[in-house]
Amino acid sequence: MDIQWDILAEYAPYFAKGTLLTIGLSLAGILIGCILGLFIGLGKMVRNKFIAFPFNCYIAFFRGTPLMVQILLIHFGVIPPILGTTNAIVAAIVALSLNSAAYVSEIFRAGIQSIDKGQMEAARSLGMNHVQAMRFVILPQAFKRMIPPLGNEFVVLIKDSSLAAIIAAPELMYWGRAMQGQYYRPWEPYITAALIYFVLTFSLSLLLSRLERRLTTE
Repeated sequence: MDIQWDILAEYAPYFAKGTLLTIGLSLAGILIGCILGLFIGLGKMVRNKFIAFPFNCYIAFFRGTPLMVQILLIHFGVIPPILGTTNAIVAAIVALSLNSAAYVSEIFRAGIQSIDKGQMEAARSLGMNHVQAMRFVILPQAFKRMIPPLGNEFVVLIKDSSLAAIIAAPELMYWGRAMQGQYYRPWEPYITAALIYFVLTFSLSLLLSRLERRLTTE
């Protein structure tokens, strides 16, 4: 395999820009997904079936359909009526956030339900209402247990952000495809993209492992 380093040098600035956008898309997706996922998870836990029904439908839809299809639907069917034009970056953020929220909601639900019910009863006996008990007693304990699955979701989101290339969002994989299309050489662009994705996900895994160990020792 003869690697042409001059091609890599030419596309290095584009790969750098694409990597930054990949990180930005993933961060936006996981942050918005966590906010939405918390409310969706709490909504699913409501005992009233009529209130919980739309939350269950949301989770079932976004977990039961491919992310690629969701990206295309949002890019061509949702964003144009709102913005009056297509915007690949906005569509990618919206799709990643909505998709991540469905998985994060289940993480929050499982984490909250793993806390002993006596904790809620003790908080209520101290005069806290339900919201205060969730905020100050239940969620802080559940968060420690949710770090590993939330970290895994973030790792998955970094890799899934590569699907934004299909709507021409100029992230990492987009420039890999552009380089391959210009020079008809698959090794240089795709191995480079794979290595960058590996560095991002491996570094994040190490950081999350360190954070998890620190929290468990406190």
